Amino acid sequence: MSLPSGGSPESPASPGPSMGRLVGVDLARALTVFGMYVVHIGPPLSATTGVASWIRYISDGHSSVLFATLAGFSLMLLAGRREPKTGLAGRQARARIAIRAVILLALGTVMAMEYGGVIILGFYGVYFLLALPLVRLSVRTLAIIAAAFALVTPQLAFLLTSLLTPSVQQSINTYDPLRHLGEVGVLDLLLTGFYPALTWMSFVIAGMALGRLDLSSTTVQKRLASLGAALVTAAYGMSLLLAGSGALRSTAEGGPSSSGSGSMPLDNASMPSGGGSVPDLPASMLLTAGPHSGTTFDIIGSVGVAILVVVGATLLMDRLPRLRRLAKPVIAVGAMSLTAYVGHFLAQTAFSTPAGTGTQQSWLPLILYVLGAILFAAIWSRFFRRGPLEYLLNAATKPAKHIR
Repeated sequence: MSLPSGGSPESPASPGPSMGRLVGVDLARALTVFGMYVVHIGPPLSATTGVASWIRYISDGHSSVLFATLAGFSLMLLAGRREPKTGLAGRQARARIAIRAVILLALGTVMAMEYGGVIILGFYGVYFLLALPLVRLSVRTLAIIAAAFALVTPQLAFLLTSLLTPSVQQSINTYDPLRHLGEVGVLDLLLTGFYPALTWMSFVIAGMALGRLDLSSTTVQKRLASLGAALVTAAYGMSLLLAGSGALRSTAEGGPSSSGSGSMPLDNASMPSGGGSVPDLPASMLLTAGPHSGTTFDIIGSVGVAILVVVGATLLMDRLPRLRRLAKPVIAVGAMSLTAYVGHFLAQTAFSTPAGTGTQQSWLPLILYVLGAILFAAIWSRFFRRGPLEYLLNAATKPAKHIR
């Protein structure tokens, strides 16, 4: 099976725990892709009730967070899963990561010209570059760094955005070549965009730590499940205690019309682009934990959710071989998640599909997109090991083998 972001196939001889571990990660990838479909194509939260409301609410923020967490996991597939690659192999692995980062940044910039700051790929490229110095660290060290980032960076982001006046933003953007090319510039990528690296590196580094663990171990699975549940309970419970009943409110509707900071509760689904003025919000917002609020409570709770999804998907694939066979078409979507992600934007343009805003009320477009992605991935995977964009991305990194 090929892993879209990992770059190298892992093909166990038998469908044992190792296969279940990697297939479980692909299943988690598929779920996060479908979650993004929900946000970008499905009805707004205000148009849903019951179970549909929960699906829409959970997809807000958590799908992109899981995407970022799995980016960290993918880095470990390139840099060495249980043991980091060293010497020549390590240098070549880091070169492959750097090449992928530049390509994703370029692709994200091009797509942002058409679709605005909601495109995560450019941010992905920045995450990869910033993570390069960390790829040889141990699980414990990565976990400590992720925790430190979660505790410190939201407050730092709030302080920096409070100092970021419109005139300062304009001065920075004037000399920013990325800002001239598209909607997302360096300032957006690092601080004021939808998925700013300053706060979102917590998810990537947590994913790197997950990538270093033996997810096939029952002991590891139990500990991770307990950790994920504890993080979710502590973060969201403390936020509700400190900020009141509205602490977990989704900010995907009714937010400011200008684009916003990842450390502020702004709309990831409906706002047109990054790079606008930073809203002046009270410090009390740092106590909330709603989707995309970017607070410490949001980061810790979202990491907990991501851990539970990865562990849950792994357990299902490990323990239920029949389900693994039935879910093969869905797993195929996760194995070509880059293609599935880019493809749904291109399809929206080609078919003039309305976005998940106040004008979109039907679930039918979303259902059709999900089924279309599953059908395409199932057919493609019968003939090719990698998805179309995954193949091109892998081919583009081959010059790294000339590194000495």
